[in-house]
Amino acid sequence: MRIKAEDTFAIVIDYQEKILPAMSGQEELLRKSQILLGGLKALEVPMILTTQYAKGLGNNIPAITDAMGVTEAIDKNTFSVYDNESVRQAIPHGKKNVILCGIEAHICVLQSLMDLQAAGYQTILVADCVASRSDRDLAFAYERAKQEGAIITSAEAILYELAGSSKHPAFKTISALVK
Repeated sequence: MRIKAEDTFAIVIDYQEKILPAMSGQEELLRKSQILLGGLKALEVPMILTTQYAKGLGNNIPAITDAMGVTEAIDKNTFSVYDNESVRQAIPHGKKNVILCGIEAHICVLQSLMDLQAAGYQTILVADCVASRSDRDLAFAYERAKQEGAIITSAEAILYELAGSSKHPAFKTISALVK
């Protein structure tokens, strides 16, 4: 199945000040996530940004909000974004594919993926744009995501798939981001 930009939105999960430092491979996570989010912005793919209990865990870091061009996040206290009414209301109508990135892969990202998949969305887990505190938990998250029917891909792969060709207006922006 080819993933098309017009059928797709993204949920960007909890890249927060007090959680991020504990993530394994956080520098690579941020680098790849900035590429993904900058590319999605160039492709005009709608994005929803969340925080997990921002009062205690802080806001999303500026590197992420700057890449998205979005500063306002939907705060939640549920692990699954789909369990939050405000997130469900923010989901754009007519979109069947949802790109997921963020932290932690084995908790908020995975539970969100399962609930979105059960609700009829095709979930796309961007493997190089999710992290957990332990690499073992991350590996289990990938395995469970596969079992749940998610498409697992990389930031670069999904951006070029969404663009479709070098003639897309966002191609040069994406090309510059991945270099």
